[in-house]
Amino acid sequence: MSLSSSVENLLKKQQIPFANAVVPLSDTNSSRWHDEYLRSMSAAKSIILQDAQGKVQVILPADRLLDLKRINQYLGRELHAVSPDEIAKFLKDHKLASIPALPKLEGWQTLVDKSVLEQKTLWADSGSDDELLKFSQEEFAKILEDAKVADFALPLAPLEIDENATSDTDHILNAIKNFTKLRIKQRLEETLELPPLSDTAQKIIKLRVNPNADISDLAQIVETDPSLAAQVVSWAASPYYSAPGKIKSIHDAIVRVLGFDMVLNLALGLSLGKQMTIPKAGPRGVMPYWQQSVYMAATIEGLVTAIPRDHRPSFGMAYLCGLLHNFGYLILAEVFPPYFHAYCELADANPHVEHPAIERHLIGVTREQLASTLMSLWSMPEEIVVGLRQQNNPQYKGEYQSYAKLIYVAQRLLAQHNLGSGPKQSIPAEIFADLHLDPEKANTTVANIIESSKDLAHIAQQLSPHHH
Repeated sequence: MSLSSSVENLLKKQQIPFANAVVPLSDTNSSRWHDEYLRSMSAAKSIILQDAQGKVQVILPADRLLDLKRINQYLGRELHAVSPDEIAKFLKDHKLASIPALPKLEGWQTLVDKSVLEQKTLWADSGSDDELLKFSQEEFAKILEDAKVADFALPLAPLEIDENATSDTDHILNAIKNFTKLRIKQRLEETLELPPLSDTAQKIIKLRVNPNADISDLAQIVETDPSLAAQVVSWAASPYYSAPGKIKSIHDAIVRVLGFDMVLNLALGLSLGKQMTIPKAGPRGVMPYWQQSVYMAATIEGLVTAIPRDHRPSFGMAYLCGLLHNFGYLILAEVFPPYFHAYCELADANPHVEHPAIERHLIGVTREQLASTLMSLWSMPEEIVVGLRQQNNPQYKGEYQSYAKLIYVAQRLLAQHNLGSGPKQSIPAEIFADLHLDPEKANTTVANIIESSKDLAHIAQQLSPHHH
C-alpha cells in the first residue's frame, strides 16, 4: 500500500519537500511489522487523544512512551486515548493503514515531543505499511509552524531493562512502600493482602506432587467444588474437543476427553483465578481475562504438540503456564487499584509499547514479577514460577526456559493475528530453534486456534465468574 492521496495532497499543498522510503523486506522476505520498523528507525508516529474540548494529535518518536500526565498538566486538560473503533473508522475513511505523523491532519491541535526535532534526518509514519516519509530537520520544522512543542515522551529503552540482579521481592516492597507509606510488613502475602490459597487449590497442589495420585483422587476433588465440576464437564463437552457421546461424570471427562494432566491443571488454574477479582475495566481492545487465558493455553498446547517428542516440555505444565500467564494483571488490579486505572489510560495511549515498560514507569515493578513471586509463595511448581517470570525475556537461559519461551512465542503469534494487545512484532528465529519448533508449524497452530475461536470463546465464557 503506497502513500495515500490525502497524505500526498497535504504535503504538496504546504509545498513541503519529502522523500518516500520503502520499507525493506525482512530476511524471510515478508514485510516487517509496521510497529517494529517505526521503532527501529526512531520514526515519528501519531497518537490521537481527546477530552470534552475536542481532539489533540500528538507526535512522538516510536521508541518513546507518551506520558499522559505530563501532557495533561501542560495543556491543563483531561485527555485520554481515542477509542480503537473511532481510529479504525478514521483510517478507513482516509484509506490509511496507520495515522500519519503529519501535524494538522484534520485541523486538530498538534503537540510534538521536542525529541522529534532533535533528529537531523527524520523518518515519519506515512500512514502506509510499506513506506516511511523522510524529512530533513528544517523541512519537518516548517510543517510544524502552528504546533506546540513540549517535553512529554520518555525513552523506552531504560524502562525495558529487566533487572534480574535485584530480587523481585525488593522491587515489589519498594513499589508498595512508594505507594502506601504503611509500615512494611515482613511477608509479602500480608503486604499484598492477598487471600491464602483456597482449599481446592491446596488439595490440587498436594495431588500434583503425590506420585501415587490417580484419576479417582482428582475426580473427588473436582466433584467437591460444584462450580469447578460444572466447568470441567462443560469444557469436556465443548465442540472444541468434539468428544463422542455424552459426558456422564467427572471421571468420564477425565478418562475419555481431557486426560489427568489437563484436568489437574485446569482445576488449578481455575481455583487460582477465583482468588482474584477480574477487573471490570481494562485497557481497551484487551481480550477479556479468561478468553485470553484459554487462547494462550490452547495455543501453547498446539505448540508443544508441534515440538518433536524428545524435546517436548511437560504438556500439563506448559498448559498451566498458558492459563496463568497473565495472572499478574489480576494482582495489579487488586493490589494497586488507583494505579491500575492510570495503567489502563497509559496503555490505551501507548499501543506501540509492551506492558512491562508501562508498569515499570508507573509502579517500578511488573505484573510478571508480582505473579511469579506469588506463585513461589503458594509453592507452585518451579516451571510455573520461571515461565511466568521470564516470559518477556527471550534470552533467559535456565532449566525451565522452554516454558517462558512458549508463552513468549504464543503471545506474539496471537498478537500478530490481532488477538491480544501490544505491538505486532516478529519472533527471533533463535527462539524457535531453542524450542525445536518449526516456525511454519507454529503458524499453522495459530491458524487452527483462530478457526476454533468460537468454541474457545464458549469455553472462556464458562470460566468467567459472572457466568454463574
